[in-house]
Amino acid sequence: MFLEQLDKQLFLLINSANSPFWDKLMYAISGKMIWIPLYLGILVYIWFRNKKKFPIIVLFIALAAVFADQSSVHFFKNVFHRLRPCHDPELSGLVHLVKGECGGLYGFVSSHASNSFNVALVSLMFIKKKWFTFGILCWAAVIGYSRIYLGVHFPGDVICGALLGSFTGWFFYRLYDFTDKRFLRGTVKLLPDDENK
Repeated sequence: MFLEQLDKQLFLLINSANSPFWDKLMYAISGKMIWIPLYLGILVYIWFRNKKKFPIIVLFIALAAVFADQSSVHFFKNVFHRLRPCHDPELSGLVHLVKGECGGLYGFVSSHASNSFNVALVSLMFIKKKWFTFGILCWAAVIGYSRIYLGVHFPGDVICGALLGSFTGWFFYRLYDFTDKRFLRGTVKLLPDDENK
């Protein structure tokens, strides 16, 4: 299939451009724990701007995070069964792996890309600042690139994961916005903070 072969060729082009320095950097970027301060910072900013509604906002953000992560596995990886580059016999001996880590057998779609673009979209919908929008989208794109660099995903895995995560973030924000307009705005004045004013 033309698109599949193109995907593999693009993967080899990106994955082959490596060095010890970039190995360390991309491995760190692809980690999960390193970004906890970023997530906390986003939540603190949202809390500062939306104190009364923050518990509801966190609920929708959590739902979006769970859906983006689990749907990438159960609706895609476990359905399409597309091998990761590092498990693909056709690419045997051609894939540059860092620390020998390959991950599970299947890679379509990238959960890292789905999760990072979900974080990006749902947060930029709450933090409507141009500088933040640019920065968070660049961050998500670098996360996706790191997965190709590390040899664990094809570009197609990352692109489709990014689309899934973006749609998830947008959808759950819209669901929150609908809930807010339909059910919450008339009850916000009943919260304790308002009663003491």
